[in-house]
Amino acid sequence: MAGLDSTLVQLVGLETPSQLKASRAGRPPAGRPRKTFLLLQGVSSPFFMTLAKALRSAGQVVHSISYNVGDRLYSAGSQHTCRCPLDELEGYYAERFAQLQVTDIVLFGDCRPVHRPAIALARRLGLGVHVFEEGYFRPYWITLERDGVNSNSGLPRDPQWYREVGKHVPRYDNGKAFKLSFMARASHDVMYHVGGALNPVCYPKYRTHAPFSAATEYAGFIRQGARLLRSRQRDNALVAQVAEERQPTFLLPLQLDSDAQIRDHSRFANMREVIAHVIASFAAHAPSDARLLVKNHPLTPGLLNYRQITAQLAREHDVAERVEFMESGYMPTLLSHIQGLITVNSTAGASALFHGRPTIALAEPIYAMPGLTQQSSLDEFWVDPQAPDMTLFKRFRNTVIHTTQVNGGFYTRSGMDLAAANCLDVLLAPTSRIEQYL
Repeated sequence: MAGLDSTLVQLVGLETPSQLKASRAGRPPAGRPRKTFLLLQGVSSPFFMTLAKALRSAGQVVHSISYNVGDRLYSAGSQHTCRCPLDELEGYYAERFAQLQVTDIVLFGDCRPVHRPAIALARRLGLGVHVFEEGYFRPYWITLERDGVNSNSGLPRDPQWYREVGKHVPRYDNGKAFKLSFMARASHDVMYHVGGALNPVCYPKYRTHAPFSAATEYAGFIRQGARLLRSRQRDNALVAQVAEERQPTFLLPLQLDSDAQIRDHSRFANMREVIAHVIASFAAHAPSDARLLVKNHPLTPGLLNYRQITAQLAREHDVAERVEFMESGYMPTLLSHIQGLITVNSTAGASALFHGRPTIALAEPIYAMPGLTQQSSLDEFWVDPQAPDMTLFKRFRNTVIHTTQVNGGFYTRSGMDLAAANCLDVLLAPTSRIEQYL
């Protein structure tokens, strides 16, 4: 019986009473090594503070680095200040890794300029690299992978791998629900960036990865709020029309220009290029009775008027009467009735697959593979959209969740507590779950 209990503990990630006692005493439980984690830049919230507390309670050593005033406000403790320019970061990291005897680094977003030299050096030294990102299957999952996320993920792009591995992993639903709050996310962001007003004095060499200042974005959000109010009734009516009519409708959900998915993981410089590319193909190859909906991103700062951009491009290609723009709209209803979805590499693509909708990706997200997304050109997609293999998708989803997702969130207290608790076994494991199945 003791052997069975031990096996179950290992499989489901629970702690034995002796392990819990060791955690409370501030030392690693039996069977867990003591590691030294260095937390780099996190998400704009107290999540890394919560994570550091959980790691220390599990007997781990935790240090953190602040690159700006916002990082300092949300410090995870045992803080080290970095005031180096980007071209001196590698030397700074080499000193910190050696001085602190770092075994693992933890960060949010593997494409941030402050993270790239740390990741490269950590790989050369054989240190663990743990990367957080927004979840592949939101809203109750976040991503935690070794070495990289999104296009840098270690997940294979071989559908047969998912067909086989998916037979042996648990079946996952939407995860344990917790409180979601846009206001909590917004308040953390404001707190983080208000402190940034002191960066020129306290961290004069820091350069943000964001393309716009916080003040510019906040002003844009005010304009965007007014656009949402003006368009909500019209958008709701359009969603109802899509649900009631049989006109073939294609959906292009926009992404954020500032997102690494666009800047670092696609061939497009911005969303205007994406809209132009899609409308040009639609005008030339879509059936004459087809309609294209362009839907704005729910977190867009509103710095560009995509409605005007879309209308102008549609007029230029003589399809103005068949192209509509939406500021809002209930996605589950849209995804249940559209003919197909076009995305660069958004998580909206995974949602479309979940609804069994034909989907084409214009970049290389983790779900871009035969059997899931359209493998033909965009020009062919309009006339012959191929539905995904739902058995493959279910195995893909379960495998991705099992190997890379953590139930929890970054912005509310309940979400952060849940995520921090569920992260521990992943961070302390000698290998990633992906490696265990390769």
